[in-house]
Order: sequence, then structure tokens, then C-alpha cells
Amino acid sequence: MARIDPANPGDDVATFLSEYHLATLTIVKADGTPHVTAVGFTYEPESQTARVITWTDSWKAKHVTALGTAQAAICTVDGGRWLTFSGTAIATTDPDAVAEGVRRYAERYRQPKERDDRVVIELSVDTIVGRA
Repeated sequence: MARIDPANPGDDVATFLSEYHLATLTIVKADGTPHVTAVGFTYEPESQTARVITWTDSWKAKHVTALGTAQAAICTVDGGRWLTFSGTAIATTDPDAVAEGVRRYAERYRQPKERDDRVVIELSVDTIVGRA
């Protein structure tokens, strides 16, 4: 395991994040227990932001919205390669933020279906650990 600079994660991490891998998003709920769900995600080193697109009635969006901000982590694994991104999450319906989340998701995975209730969860990444 290695600690990785969130602002400059390096070529191995960039390569790993350009590949199609799903992940888990873990949100610490108000009662202190974790909510864990499978997600697609993207990461932007320049702003140290990981993004997950979802919808307003999803449990992940509900938990983050109820808290205002939530401690969260995204973990992705491929054999012996893995990365965990930790930090503070917010949920937003801001049209520009949602459009950016959808654009990045489409680049990494596929174009998501249109939704009027789209939310993007933005994780402000403090820490990355793993082995890419």
C-alpha cells in the first residue's frame, strides 16, 4: 500500500482510472454506520474531486443530502491493483456540476440515460491510498 498525492497521482493511477472499473462508495450515515453501494466514478486530480452520478431518490443521495456533507470513500479493485479515495462528500443538483459529472461519466463508461432528477455526489479527496 502506498499513499498517493491526490493532486499528482501519477501515470499508473491515471492509467488505472482510464480503464473500465466499478467501485464501491461508502458513506458514513448520521447514525455512524456505513452505507455501501456499487458505483461508477470519475476522478479529476486538478480539483481533487471524485464524482458519482445518481438520482435524488437514491439512498446515497438521500444520506449525503440529509447530512449536508458526509465522510465518504470510494474504493476500486482490479486483482492486486486497488485505490481508495477518502474525503468529504456533497450532493448537488447544480446544472453545471451535474453536466460535468455526466460528461466525465460518459467519457469513462458510457452515456447515461437522461434523468430529470439527476444528482452528482462530489467527493473532495483528502487522501488516496492503494497500488495501481
